[in-house]
Amino acid sequence: MAGQYKSREEKRLAQQKSKSNKGKKKGSLVKRVIISLFIIGIVGMLAGAGLFAYYASSAPKLDEKLLKDPIASEIYDMNGDLITSVGEENREYANFEDIPQVMQDAVIATEDNRFYKHNGLDLIRLGGAVIANVTGGFGSEGASTITQQVIKGSFLSPEKTLKRKAQEAWLALKLEQEYTKEEIFEMYFNKVYMSDGINGMATAADYYYGKDIKDIKLNEAALIAGLPQSPNNYNPFDYPEKAEKRRNIVLSLMAQHGKITEKQKEEAQAIPITKGLVSAEDLEKKKQDKYPAFVDAVIDEVKKMGDYNLYSDGLKVYTTVDPNAQKRLEEILAGENTSFSYPDAAEEPMQAGVTLLDTKTGEIRAIGGGREQDPNVKRGFNFAIDSKRQPGSTIKPLLDYAPAIEHLQWSTYHILKDEPYEYSNGTEINNYDGQFKGPITIREGLWDSRNITALKAFQAVGAEKAADFVNGLGLKFDHYYESASIGGVSPGVNSVQMAGAYAAFGNEGVYNKPHTVTKVVLRDGETEIKNDNKPKPAMKGYTAYMISDMLKSVIDHPQGTGKFAKVPGLPMAGKSGTTNYSQKERDKYGIAKTDAPDSWFVGYTTNYTAAVWTGYKTQSIPLSPSDRHVAQYIVSDLMSYVHDGVDTADFKKPDSVVESKVEIGSDPARLPSEYTPDDRIITELFVKGTEPSKVSKEFDKIDAPSKLKGKFNKKDKTITLSWDYGKEKDVQFEVSVSINGEGKQVLTTTDKKGLNVENIQSEGTFSFEVVAISGDQRSNPASVNVDVKSDEKEEGNTEDNEGNNDNDQGNGNDQGNGNGQDNGNGGNSGNDGGNTGGDDGTTTPPEGDGTGDGGTGGDTGTGDGTGDGSGGTGTGEGTGTGTGAGTGTGTGDGTGTPATQ
Repeated sequence: MAGQYKSREEKRLAQQKSKSNKGKKKGSLVKRVIISLFIIGIVGMLAGAGLFAYYASSAPKLDEKLLKDPIASEIYDMNGDLITSVGEENREYANFEDIPQVMQDAVIATEDNRFYKHNGLDLIRLGGAVIANVTGGFGSEGASTITQQVIKGSFLSPEKTLKRKAQEAWLALKLEQEYTKEEIFEMYFNKVYMSDGINGMATAADYYYGKDIKDIKLNEAALIAGLPQSPNNYNPFDYPEKAEKRRNIVLSLMAQHGKITEKQKEEAQAIPITKGLVSAEDLEKKKQDKYPAFVDAVIDEVKKMGDYNLYSDGLKVYTTVDPNAQKRLEEILAGENTSFSYPDAAEEPMQAGVTLLDTKTGEIRAIGGGREQDPNVKRGFNFAIDSKRQPGSTIKPLLDYAPAIEHLQWSTYHILKDEPYEYSNGTEINNYDGQFKGPITIREGLWDSRNITALKAFQAVGAEKAADFVNGLGLKFDHYYESASIGGVSPGVNSVQMAGAYAAFGNEGVYNKPHTVTKVVLRDGETEIKNDNKPKPAMKGYTAYMISDMLKSVIDHPQGTGKFAKVPGLPMAGKSGTTNYSQKERDKYGIAKTDAPDSWFVGYTTNYTAAVWTGYKTQSIPLSPSDRHVAQYIVSDLMSYVHDGVDTADFKKPDSVVESKVEIGSDPARLPSEYTPDDRIITELFVKGTEPSKVSKEFDKIDAPSKLKGKFNKKDKTITLSWDYGKEKDVQFEVSVSINGEGKQVLTTTDKKGLNVENIQSEGTFSFEVVAISGDQRSNPASVNVDVKSDEKEEGNTEDNEGNNDNDQGNGNDQGNGNGQDNGNGGNSGNDGGNTGGDDGTTTPPEGDGTGDGGTGGDTGTGDGTGDGSGGTGTGEGTGTGTGAGTGTGTGDGTGTPATQ
């Protein structure tokens, strides 16, 4: 049986054999284990390689657009100073050659000291990381090179998986093959997140230290280089202690790898972490969006310049904004330091859309997009560019009068009749005041904003020519119905368009498209895209100047509709505009007839043009007549500010325009004659060659009467006048008299060539004048003196006659009779009655009656007279009436008292 042996030797041999077999079995097992492990290793490597190959095959392709991340674009003002950045990610791009060595050293010492020695994967560093991951768990320590971090940040998710690591390694190898080390470093430098929504280390230099990356110092570079490991935890504004500890680690790494000396390390570590950081106030300003309404317009304009994206292309956009003007405009809209207030409705604030541009270039200097806008809303509704409202009467110079001057060569004096009128379809048209002024000049039609004369001008030049004219000024409407002539255009306009159109008037007829961008510099820093807007002649020089001169009257005339926009001493032209509600809207919302939905004013000088719309977002909320002045107040304030200290020339009169004096009321225009009264002469503008050459005869002097004679008849106490005249028809003669040098009185107007003046009671020198009259024309006077004396038989009455003269002289009412030009003469009869009473000289005052010539033209004369006669003192009252050239009667009551001895 087993286990039993015949001898000890047999047992010993058996044991030795057993040991030998066990050794053989043990050696065979080790060999098998080693072989098995090798096979497993080979299989594992093959499987790993296969898995790596599988993961790598599914890796995304290298895409240069993704490698170079979206970069915020920078927007600069007219002075080249940065306004703001625009982009989905706040990133300022830096080219490799612009990154200082100290910054490069800090990044490489911290993130990848063997960056320039490996091919994308650092196997030495990887080995150390593998051991750490075995002992501490997968993902406990990374071994990513800068190249791998670029790949991870560009194409892969941040999750820590074998698949992602395999793809990362594969793509890192490819990246090193296709790009230089400098290019890869540049990608990393501009890609990394740096806390507070900013990306890239150049952006961090500006954000934290307010510096360009090229100006960064050692301690600052160390802080920036340390941020990517944990950006939010190492933010020096929020966690200064953690930030300082991390900075000092970076400085130690730099010294360890020979980038700086120990002394430099210690000096940098001794600097307080807060030293050099921007202030809280400056940081808050950096976070604020400056000039949002203007930037809004810039974004739209850059899109139209080409296939550019401000949010990702890293553009440098140089604009036309004047920071001072923009700031003041924003203050005006906020109601700061203004002389007026906004009449805000209970439901919502009054809104305004404002554009200020350079008259000569079309460069927009400031944009006001609205009032009380929500600062948290990006690219909200912009009332300066997004709004489309009816222009009201601001369209009249553009669509009506300027085309008429351009094509018909109308003068500023051209007469149009303001009268009840209708559109061609029979619809009635009215003026804003419901009144009609009759024949007026187009100058007055503009400054008083008459609708009827505007329509007549539009009809005279024709819709086609009017449309062509405004199209050349950047205004393209859907239709040009007759109602467009007073502002009923579709689809409406905004303040940018209106400013551009009016600026052409102030720029001698040359139109510049309004624009906010002068040039765009692409991401490479070299390629420049310049604004290709070119000046375009839009009208003749005479049209621009004559319209500007008339529009100055809108502001300067005491009754001008733009007087509230006036800036004292500033040669400015402009036009107001108001729109209307339909009757249906008035009925629906209970809106008064005097209220309006929109109010405009466009004002311009040779330097600046400002266009302002005011109203409410909800158009059913009306503007009262006083509310409509706000648009003018805004223009006045803004134009006063931008012109302060600026030499502003008046509009330059071209050689194609001549000034000419015109007699008011002449139609066609006539030169004034030497007889035209000064108050009937004005100066107006004419296109050269169309100025008046004929002289008006309206006030010409006609021939004076000749051979005027006068004779006193003592017996009848009458004076007979006679004169000669030519053969002219429709001539009348005005006869007046002055007694003894006293005030002249008109006796009568007659078509005869003679006159018999009766009942002469006074004596002395009677000075007669006779003037010929035909229509409004008057001749020079013919004159004659007649001496009236009593004979010796009447010598005793001399004192009485002298008394009569006193009565005549004392008759203060004689000059007050009549209509101010022709004095009634009946009062003399009353004096005569008084004289009669004085002559009686009886104890009981008798009544005296007298007769006399009546006043002309229905004038009534009254008079009181006193006289001292030989028989006593008499007083009398008298009245006289007269018609035309006829005679009147006078009655007088006189009383007398005995003369003292």
